[in-house]
Amino acid sequence: MTRRLKRGDRLVVATHNPGKVWEINKLLEPYGLAAVSAGDLGLEEPAETETTFEGNASLKAVFAAKGANLPALADDSGIEIDALDGAPGVYTADWAGPDRDFSVAMERVNRELVERQNWQGEPLKANFISVLCLAWPDGEVQFFKGRVDGDIVWPPRGGNGFGYDPMFVAEGHAQTFGEMEPASKYAISHRTRAFDHFKRAVLDDAG
Repeated sequence: MTRRLKRGDRLVVATHNPGKVWEINKLLEPYGLAAVSAGDLGLEEPAETETTFEGNASLKAVFAAKGANLPALADDSGIEIDALDGAPGVYTADWAGPDRDFSVAMERVNRELVERQNWQGEPLKANFISVLCLAWPDGEVQFFKGRVDGDIVWPPRGGNGFGYDPMFVAEGHAQTFGEMEPASKYAISHRTRAFDHFKRAVLDDAG
């Protein structure tokens, strides 16, 4: 039988990334969960040593669930660029360097595409992937996946969002995620799509 979360339950958001904490909390808010971040609990961040989104999401969620003795929700997400054979993919955050400066990451994307195919900033196919993992203190895990297709462009546009948002244009839209108002982005984002699967599976108030 699938375990469920109900209004008032405590849940750890297993990330130290303030953008992700804010976004996941906004998604959880309507369901009355008492969400707290791993950072607020003083939990360390485990090294992301896996080679898949599922592996890293599970690693973070299990670590937080056992450390807090509470259910924990972790996200591992990234951008996959067709012209870079799917890179940076699971190494999306690593491309931002030790300081997690995503302007550095976006410059690296541009540099590698210029070197490979003399890229001039025209739209190139890409997609964002999000894998959510819900872990329980006994180690049981559940996975929920979301994806949004689109293109990358250069130069980056907009100061909203985080990560690679300023250079990603979702299919059927003209603005980058960095130009969109948050509500417009969250309506179509990969993380929201993964969360839709999560809420239907485990949230009592999801209908």
